[in-house]
Amino acid sequence: MEQLNVLSLGAGVQSTTMLLMACHGEFETKPDLVIFADTGWEPKKVYNHVQWLKKTVSQFGVEIITASNGNIRTDTLRAAQWKTRTANMPYYVQQADGSKGIIPRGCSDEYKIDAIYKAVRSHLGLRPRQRMKPQSVVKWLGISTDEVERMKTSRNKWEVLWYPLIEKRMNRLDCMNWLERNGYPIPPKSACIGCPFHNDRAWLEIKRHSPEEWQEAVDLEKALHEYGLRQMRGKVYLHKSCRPLEEVDLNENQMDLFDDDFINECSGHCAL
Repeated sequence: MEQLNVLSLGAGVQSTTMLLMACHGEFETKPDLVIFADTGWEPKKVYNHVQWLKKTVSQFGVEIITASNGNIRTDTLRAAQWKTRTANMPYYVQQADGSKGIIPRGCSDEYKIDAIYKAVRSHLGLRPRQRMKPQSVVKWLGISTDEVERMKTSRNKWEVLWYPLIEKRMNRLDCMNWLERNGYPIPPKSACIGCPFHNDRAWLEIKRHSPEEWQEAVDLEKALHEYGLRQMRGKVYLHKSCRPLEEVDLNENQMDLFDDDFINECSGHCAL
C-alpha cells in the first residue's frame, strides 16, 4: 500500500532542518505534503520565516501549505466575553484559597493536530465521515535526540509517526550546525505569542523586541481576568508565578546569565 508522507512543519529549528535536509536528498524520500498549522497568533518573525521557507523549498519542487483551525487569540477573547467553548491554552490557575496549578492544554490538538488532519483529508479528497485506510499516512515530526521524551506512537490507526532526526541521531545543536554549513539562517522559536509555556527568557525577548506582541499578550490576560472562562474555577494567568504578566519580574538585569530552556512544549507539534 502506498503511503502519503506528510511533514508537520512547526517552523522552528528542528522541523525547518528536517524539511531542508529532505530537499537536499538526505532521506530516502521527500514529503508529499508539507503542512504549517497556523494558530493565527505566531510572532511576526515566524510568519516571515515561513514565507522565506516556502520560497526556498519551492526551488526543490516542494510546496508548503498553510492549514488553520482559527485564530487562537480571537477565539479565546470571544469565548471569554460570550462564555462559549474554546480550546484552552495551558493556563496557570490560582484558586481562592491561594493554591496554584496548571490546566491541561487543548490548543495543540485543535489548532495544530486537527488542522493538519483536515488538510490531509482535503488533500486525499475524502468525503465527510469517509474513513482513512490504516497506516496510510506517515507523519514526519521534527523531534531531536535531546527531546526524546516527546516521542510517542499515534493514537490514530491511519497514521504512523516518523522521527527522521532521531534516526539521524541529531540534536538541536546538530540541526543548527547543519543549517549554518548549508548557508541557511537559524529560525526563530515557533510558539504562540501568549503561550503560558514561555520561560522568562522568552517573555523578556517579546517584551524587549516586540512591544506590540507583548501588549497583545498583556491585553488577552486582562480580558481573561475581566470576563473569566466558561466552567473555569480560579483566576487564570499566562505566567507560572500567577501574577499579571505586566507585573512579573523577568529578572531583566540577570537574564543573560542563564537559560531555563523551554521543554514543556506542545507534544511535538508547536515549537519545532
